[in-house]
Parts: sequence; C-alpha cells; structure tokens
Amino acid sequence: MKALFIGGTGTISTAISALCVQRGWELTLLNRGMHSEYQPKGANVINADIRKEDDVAAKLRGQQFDVVADFIAFTPEQVERDIRLFQNITKQYFFISSASAYQKPLGSPVITESTPLYNPYWQYSRDKIACEDLLHKHYREEGFPYTIIRPSHTYGDTGVPVAIRGKKGSFSVIERIRLGKPVIVPGDGLSLWTLTHNTDFAKAFCGLMGNPHAIGETYQIMSDESLTWNQVYEAIGAAFGVKPKLVHIASETLAACCPDFIGELIGDKSNSVIFDNAKIKRAVPDYVATTRFDEGVRRTIAHIYAHPELQEADPDFDAWTDAMIAKYDALTAELPRFA
Repeated sequence: MKALFIGGTGTISTAISALCVQRGWELTLLNRGMHSEYQPKGANVINADIRKEDDVAAKLRGQQFDVVADFIAFTPEQVERDIRLFQNITKQYFFISSASAYQKPLGSPVITESTPLYNPYWQYSRDKIACEDLLHKHYREEGFPYTIIRPSHTYGDTGVPVAIRGKKGSFSVIERIRLGKPVIVPGDGLSLWTLTHNTDFAKAFCGLMGNPHAIGETYQIMSDESLTWNQVYEAIGAAFGVKPKLVHIASETLAACCPDFIGELIGDKSNSVIFDNAKIKRAVPDYVATTRFDEGVRRTIAHIYAHPELQEADPDFDAWTDAMIAKYDALTAELPRFA
C-alpha cells in the first residue's frame, strides 16, 4: 500500500498514520511541518502548503499512490483543488466529512449513512455537505474514485471531549473538574452522544484503504457506545477521583450568549445520536471499537497532565463560566414559585 496523507498529524490522522506505518505500508505525509512531533517514524514527509497548488503539483510530479486522504479539506473549493491535483495519481481519494452534516433535527433516532444531510445551524456542516455533493458529481461524470468518511466526536491523547469549551480547547474545563469548580452542561445532560477513540477509528479507516468496495461509497465510523453528557463528565471526574459539579443550562440560552455555540450545540452536540455501524462492519468485517470512554479518557488525562505544553489555560472562558453560573443561579433564585 502506498498512501499520501494531506495533514496526517491531527487527532484522527495521527492514529491512522501510526497504524499505516505499523502495517508496513509506504506512507507520505504532505504538510507544513508544524507538528513534526506527531509524525510517525518511518513515514516520508513532503513539506508543502496544500493551498499552494502549483508547488504541490510540482513536488508530486511523477508519483502514483494507491490512496490519497485529505484530512484538512473543509470547503468545495479545497475539494475542487484536490480533484485537479489527484485525479490522475491515485486509485482512491478519501474525504473526511462529518456526522454533524446529518439532518437537524433528526427525523429518526437511529442514524445510518442514508440519513438525510441537512444542518441549517452550522456553516461548517453545510460546507461538508457541499463537498460531498461535489464528489458525487465528479464520480458520476468522470469516475473520480472517492470514499467519504463521516466521523462523529473522535478524541485521542491531546484533548478531552467536552460539550462546550473556549477557543483554547478543553483543558480549562477538565481543570475546573479536577479542582472541584462547577462546569456547564447543556440542557439536562441526558441527550445521548457517541465518543470514539482515534485508535479505534484508525482500524476501520485502514480497513477501507485500497478496498475496491469502498469506491463511490460513504461510511460513518464510530464506537457503538452511547453516553449521556452527564455520564461523559462523570467519567472525566472519575479519572481525577472526584464527582463533577454540573450546572445544567439550556442549549438555546448558551447559544444566545455565544454565537459559536449555535452550530456546535444546536447544530450538533445537543442532539441525541445513535449510530448504526452495520455498513462499516460489512466493509471491514474485523472492525470493532474496543476502547470504552471511561478507559480512553483516563489515558488522555494522564497524557495531558504529563505534557505541560498541552495544559493551556483559558482565563477568558474560565471567567465567562463563573459569571454565567453566578447569573444563572441568581436568576433561578428569583424565579416565582408555584405551589
């Protein structure tokens, strides 16, 4: 197997890159070299900016790949560029879409690859849908050999999944839990969510690489474990040996206070999701997600607290959380009672 990854050092792609090398495949990473610490030993590296199309084309001239996967394509314009670059040099092109593209609100509680794509709340999701539409068109008209992957919430060693966070990541939230400070959970915390460890995701993804049955197909890759957001936060607290102090505030209220939460909450995390993984298991018969969240998050937290560079404080989000909880508690105390 000869593969080219655009990026290859992110949360999802780091685990896939490592597994490819472990299997003895010839892997080349094309990226700007900004996260070289996550490049697996044994991978070839081309330092280039994918946005500079002519430079990338020159550096890839004469090469052929069984697989090209772009982990940092988000808009139709970027996918159009990839089609121009890779049309004649790969047998299979992977586009990483998103489960957030699925219908909001859902018409059925169980999500399959056939669930309609519609998200009026989040531009990120609408862009992913447009990218998928573009790939379908080029496959029908030119035979461009795409495979679309729709991940849900995938995590690894460098970040703990939480429902809301600031611009600097999740560390501020998990540190609040560790210190016994209250944290905000959207809604009543009872909506179902699915969290997938990146090493599990990698097993399914690698099983699709070079798989002729995957051409022109779309797959969602997730764990079979469903958790409420309350359970997610309780598992994070358990990793510290503490019981988290949860403050439940309506998603609509949170979104009204922060425009970024409109897409992330109303268009994604506030919705209960139950995924049917039958299709990926048919394509990759030995695929099974084996990392339970309470086990995976303990490993993640241990890694973060062993690496100071991952412990980035977010004083603005921390202060907003305190202010939000104080105002919410005060307002709740003033609400009229009904006997």
